[in-house]
Amino acid sequence: MALIDIDQLLAVGAGFKKVVKGEYIFREGTQCNFYYQLVEGKIRWASANDEGREYLYEIIEPGDCFGEIPLFDNEPFAADAVADEDSVVIRLQKATFHQFLIDNPDILLSITGLLARRLRFKFFMLKELMNHEPEQRIVALIEYLKKNKHYICCKCGRVNLTRQQIANMTCLRVETVIRAMRNMHEQGTIDIKKGKVYCADMVETILGKL
Repeated sequence: MALIDIDQLLAVGAGFKKVVKGEYIFREGTQCNFYYQLVEGKIRWASANDEGREYLYEIIEPGDCFGEIPLFDNEPFAADAVADEDSVVIRLQKATFHQFLIDNPDILLSITGLLARRLRFKFFMLKELMNHEPEQRIVALIEYLKKNKHYICCKCGRVNLTRQQIANMTCLRVETVIRAMRNMHEQGTIDIKKGKVYCADMVETILGKL
């Protein structure tokens, strides 16, 4: 379900923009001129250090907004947004978006709730990054996502993140994540079937047929 109904955005002047895989929608440090919401595809919201190593904040899926912080503090973007696949975004000019929120306080409340949830997740991850045990970082991330029904299939418990994405979220090397998850599988903390990762306590009997 979209955070803001597309027809409502179109009614106040929003427009669609197509982006190809690998294309940047915006870059860290640039000015924000639009509200962005994903219609189709997948967007990676991340930052990279001087060595090119990436930290992944969020994987944006259809219906999600992204890059919203500068809309409220008038500062530059704090991270990059790049298309992980061919995508379509809808965008609304910043000043128009502000008036739209004034006219629709219920949507403003929804945006505020989203900001709070994302901020809480950042606090959670900062705390877990102090843990030097890779397995504990990964377990904490999976448990948090499961609790918040994010990136975890509620029916079968499949973790819908790649090893690389988990590495980028936990500031670990992908080789470390692969090794840690193998250990976790052996210990029964997670279940791995045909390369796919599942929460061990959520696996349904139907997975036994895979």
